[in-house]
Amino acid sequence: MGFIQPKGDVIHLTGQVAWDANENIVGKGDVAEQTRQCFRNIENLLVEIGGTLSDIVSITTYFLHLEDLPKIQAVRNEFLPSTAPPASTSVKVAGLGHEDFLVELTPIAVVSKIRDRGAQS
Repeated sequence: MGFIQPKGDVIHLTGQVAWDANENIVGKGDVAEQTRQCFRNIENLLVEIGGTLSDIVSITTYFLHLEDLPKIQAVRNEFLPSTAPPASTSVKVAGLGHEDFLVELTPIAVVSKIRDRGAQS
């Protein structure tokens, strides 16, 4: 299954994990809360440039435990549109960047009009 990418600027976000603005881990031991924090981080980044979560066209989910996948998918459904969901891939991995991370999300978004933020990093 696939779709045609809409027009706009393609934004590749780095993998988003469950930490807050001070890099404190949110939801330690709770995959649902960690997934929510990942989506909150993604949303904050997209809003900064004039986008929204509905601009996500593709998302890769990395997770540690197969039994966590239904919880991750349930939270994903809280944040992403069910009528036109992005293309997605889920990958079970042996480990993530910190021993307390249970999930990492790597989205690609297409934003129709990027907000001028001066020099981009």
